[in-house]
Parts: sequence; C-alpha cells; structure tokens
Amino acid sequence: MDLLSIIYSIVAFVVAIGVLVTIHEFGHYWVARKMGVKVLRFSVGFGKPLIIRRMGEDQTEYVLASIPLGGYVKMLDEREAEVDESELERSFNRKSVYRRFAIVVAGPLFNFLFAIVAYYFIYLAGVAGIKPVIGEVSVPSPAHSAGVMNRDRILSVNGIETPSWEKARFIMLEESVGQEKLILKVQSEDLQIQDRIIDISNLGLLQEEQIDLMGELGIKDWRPDIAPVIDQVIAGGAAEKAGVQPGDRIISLDDESISNMNQWIELIRGNPLRAMKLVVNRNGERTRLIIKPNEKEEGGKVYGFIGVQNVIEIPQEIRDEMTVTESYGPVAALFESLDKTWRMSWLTLRVLGKLVIGEASIKNLSGPITIARYAGVTARIGIEQFLGFLAIISISLGVLNLLPVPLLDGGHLFYYLIEIIKGSPVSETVEVIGQKIGIALLFCLMSVAIYNDLLRLVG
Repeated sequence: MDLLSIIYSIVAFVVAIGVLVTIHEFGHYWVARKMGVKVLRFSVGFGKPLIIRRMGEDQTEYVLASIPLGGYVKMLDEREAEVDESELERSFNRKSVYRRFAIVVAGPLFNFLFAIVAYYFIYLAGVAGIKPVIGEVSVPSPAHSAGVMNRDRILSVNGIETPSWEKARFIMLEESVGQEKLILKVQSEDLQIQDRIIDISNLGLLQEEQIDLMGELGIKDWRPDIAPVIDQVIAGGAAEKAGVQPGDRIISLDDESISNMNQWIELIRGNPLRAMKLVVNRNGERTRLIIKPNEKEEGGKVYGFIGVQNVIEIPQEIRDEMTVTESYGPVAALFESLDKTWRMSWLTLRVLGKLVIGEASIKNLSGPITIARYAGVTARIGIEQFLGFLAIISISLGVLNLLPVPLLDGGHLFYYLIEIIKGSPVSETVEVIGQKIGIALLFCLMSVAIYNDLLRLVG
C-alpha cells in the first residue's frame, strides 16, 4: 500500500469506528435516559479528552477522546461513587433488573438498527449488479458433477431468489455453512429451468483463510470476450522490462494461445516470479519476449503483476443484457433490509460457533488493520459500498457484544438473567472472576486477530 492509501484507510477507519461506536453508545444513552437514569458522561473514544461539552439539565459531559477505538456511557451508580441521597432513584444500580437489561441490550440493538437503516437506503436507491450467469465450470468440480453448465443463469439458491451475482454469492456462502448441499435452480441457454444439487459435504470451506467458495465449487462468473490488447505500460514494471509496448496484441504466453483478456490476466496472476515466453503482434509482426511477473499481495494471497493497463471496452448491448439493478419500493426495501440484517447476523453467529468448536480456522479472524484496509477500499469506491461496509461491521459489533463474555454487554445480560432466575444479583466475587476471564479471552482474541492482520500485511 502506498502512503496515500494508508492515510485514506486510517481516515476511513476512524470515521467508521466513530460512527458505529457513537450509534452503539447512543443506544445505551437514550434508553438510560428513558428509564430515568442520570447520564454523567457520553464519550466517543478512550483516553485523554480532546473536546468536552456539558449540556442539558443534568450537565451531561459529551466527550471526544484521543483514542478512537471505542467509547462508553457513564451513568450514576452507587458502586462507582457516592451518590447524593436526592438522586438515589436515578442511580443505575437502583433500577429494576428489567430496566438494567433494557439499557444494556440497547447498544447492540442500535447496531442492528443502523444496519437495517443502511440496507434500507441502499435497496431503496437500487444496487447495480451483474446477472448471475455462469461463465466457466471447472472439470472436475462439485458444480460439474451436479450438471452445472456454462451460460447457466442462477435463478435461486436453496429456494432464495438471486437476481445478481452479489446476492448469489452471499446466499451460497450463507447456505453452505453447516450444510451438505446447495440446490441451484438454473436456466440454461435454451431457457430450460432445472435444479442442480451440488454436494459440498467435503469442501471444508472455513478451514482455510480467505474463503473462495466459487473456486471450491468450480464456478466462474461469465465475462465477455475482450481482445487481449495492451493499452498502457507502467514505468518500472515487469512489462516494461520485458519490452512490452502499448498497442501490443497478445498472441501466446508460454506456448498457450491467448484468445481473450480474462485468460491473459489469469495466467499472469497465477505465475508470479516465473519467466515465461511471450509472443505479441506488434504492427502486424510477431515479436517474441520473455516476461517475469512481479509479486503482488492482495487479500492475503500472492499474485503475478506486470504493470500494464489493458483496453477493456464492453459493448453497450452486452452491458444492457447483463446488467441488473436490484431495487425495491419503500415497503419491500424494509423487508429486504430486515432479511439481509438477519441473515448476516445469523451467519456471523454460526461462523463464530464454528470457530469455538474448531470447525473453522482462526486464520479467518480479522482485526483493526484488515478492517481499516477494507474501510479505505470501500470509501474510495463510493458511498453505497462504504455504507454497506458499515452495515456489516455494525452487525458484527452487535453480535459480538451479545456474546455471554464478561466485560461485553452480553456478559452483563447473562448476569441479569441469573438475577432474574435466582431473585438476587450475582456476588461481587463472581463478577471479579468473570472480569478477569473476560479480559483474558478478549486479549487472546485481539492478539490472534492482530497477528492475522500482520501476516496478511506482510504477505
């Protein structure tokens, strides 16, 4: 990553965390006020306060702190400081267990609410995508064994409609967790509609980092045939060193005939640091070169990279045929956003469950560095993608905070459930032991996530 990309990622990350933490803490704050609890401080960030504003009848402190990696709401509580007798009824610890439960659960619920609102506006505006038409089926592969063929269009996965590739990929990933088969309803080129049952019982998708579901199934999305013509050659790259020039039309690479741009790109990406024989058509004559792609890390994997820009002009009639816009009216968009939020939440919970029982690799855990990188990438693409990214992270925060781990909201909720059942609060000793266990668990989890981040960063 260059310096500009790093700065962009940091800024996008701070904005993302700031927005999501503010929403989470506002949930606690808003419900606490509704339940009659006095709020002393609403802080976005930890550490030294940078900005402090006191507002309202209670002179609540609204704080922007120096470490933008979290936040908190401080409420009046006899367990933390002496409370004036006139304000005892506004103390958090004096409220009923049901009111305390509502205040604590409000934070995660507001994260889910944000995701619902974000998806609602995304679907209301319309999501442009590509029709889920299959371009190539690997042999052998689970998809080939199921009878899936080139140019099949995926109409649904396990009964769920898939109007675009984005939705088809998500539904296939969601349905594959803990399942042994995927039922694809496809429409072939001759317009025949059939079910294709793909056996996925032996894939082990979560055992490796960076899940490549499509690759494991043996499916590639359809792409138009684009002539393999070099548009620009980047100075200092492997292509320039090999003598490649703008306007060269690729004929073959290592004696393999190149018919389209996709084939050319895949061969280059799949052969980092390997010297290969290249034949190009230059001004009507064949020119023979030797090219050795450099290494480039992307998404935790290493690819070949030669430093060229290619002419990729898709005819308008093909664009019109293959493009689809997934948009909904006001009511339908609400149901779709609720469905997407629920599916993402349930998928996140199931994957976490697989991690706990050892059926998923801890290499799939990501920390702040990876989140920052994706924040920067989506922010650069556009507001729709960044909003979708925020929705995913907000759902993850909501799910994680509901886990029954001490220090998290879910840990407090677990204690309150015990209190409801036994009729009295858990002892201070139990809380202290729980806090120590929670700190240890969160430290280990964060250490593994950051370690994975660093491994991805250095390739």
